[in-house]
Amino acid sequence: MTGSICMHGMLPCSAPYARTLSPALQRSQCYPLVNPQFLRGVATKGRSTARARRVQVCAALSVAASSPWRVWACLTCAGAAGLWSEKTKWGKELSGPLVSTLAGLVLSNLGLISPNAVEYSIVNKYLLTMAVPLLLLSADLRRVFKDTGRLLVAFMIGSVATVAGTLVAMKLLPLTDMGVDGWKVASALMARHIGGAVNYVGVAETLSITPSAQAAGLAADSLICAFYFAGIFKLASSIGPDDASTTKGADASRAGANSKPHQETGGIQVLEGATAVGLACLICQFGSLGAKGLGLPGAVIPVVTGITVALATIVPGVLKPLVPSAEGIAAILMQIFFAAVGAAGSIQIVMRTAPSLFLFSTIQISIHLAITLGVGKLFGFQRRDLLLASNANVGGPTTAAGMAAAKGWKSSIVPSLLVGTLGYAIATFLAVGLGSSVLQHM
Repeated sequence: MTGSICMHGMLPCSAPYARTLSPALQRSQCYPLVNPQFLRGVATKGRSTARARRVQVCAALSVAASSPWRVWACLTCAGAAGLWSEKTKWGKELSGPLVSTLAGLVLSNLGLISPNAVEYSIVNKYLLTMAVPLLLLSADLRRVFKDTGRLLVAFMIGSVATVAGTLVAMKLLPLTDMGVDGWKVASALMARHIGGAVNYVGVAETLSITPSAQAAGLAADSLICAFYFAGIFKLASSIGPDDASTTKGADASRAGANSKPHQETGGIQVLEGATAVGLACLICQFGSLGAKGLGLPGAVIPVVTGITVALATIVPGVLKPLVPSAEGIAAILMQIFFAAVGAAGSIQIVMRTAPSLFLFSTIQISIHLAITLGVGKLFGFQRRDLLLASNANVGGPTTAAGMAAAKGWKSSIVPSLLVGTLGYAIATFLAVGLGSSVLQHM
């Protein structure tokens, strides 16, 4: 039959259309090619098939991106990349935490891992919390007050200067474009510039800052800190190293065998590392119970901090052998955390909020440095001590000790480490308290 198609073994036409045909055509089941419903059905079926295939492909990619081992592989590799980057010139400028954060951000926004993976909550709730006591096992407050001398007073001036800088920056730039995260990020940055990165993330978790806001704050602050470190080294360019008499004087008895930062005294030892991890888990358990007992289930990290500092002050001799291994393990856990922060973030949100955070951090650190140098000079402090104290505030104990070693200020290496460790111990409490009571209402 010309102009018709035999439907035997193929899709039949619709019943209404078949009833319009002659009885002979109905018996033969051969229908004209001009059947409009048949043609539309074929086209619709083709589009549906293609759409279904696309959905299947997307579903397969989504399942692969959410694969637990893929997520853990990406997080650990991003963390390792951050640690490796600090051995390079560009990595030192950006900092390992920022490199790991950016790596996680890129991996998730390219679709290689899911931005909503359950593994991120595991990192935030358990690995981060465990890293805090591991970092604070050397926080012996008695030694801090005994061995730091005027550097401790300079550090406290710098801490007050950070608070003042945060208040002024918040007044001039209240971060309203970040919504409820605005005052929280300001609090986290205040903790960052009194203690260090561990305090930034501790406040971020305590106040429940969104991952994108955490990543934006870290990215902006890391860039500003790079300029800050270049600036304080420039200010210290005219200050020479310790001479022989100074090195052999009273401070030498404190520097002695411990003149190198404790991060460099040895690698991770199996027994000490395992013991440190076990102790950290016990502290976290008691910290969790304590936070619930206080009616503050979200304040686990501050409670854990308090318990660890108390132990480090009461039994420093017992904990001392664990310190190098504990800090090595903590460094790994922190880098994984930074990678998770980036992976859970959005590049669009980071790019939108980062400019205001750049300006906020610039104002905050500029006022901190100006007040520290100005007030310190007024009270007769040496510029060297003021710069080291400021470095301990903004960068933490390792950057302050690194500056002292690089400049040949050997008698100041251990005191710089100690005051920086004090910053770790107090910054989270100060930032959460001032943030909730003051910054939130500005």
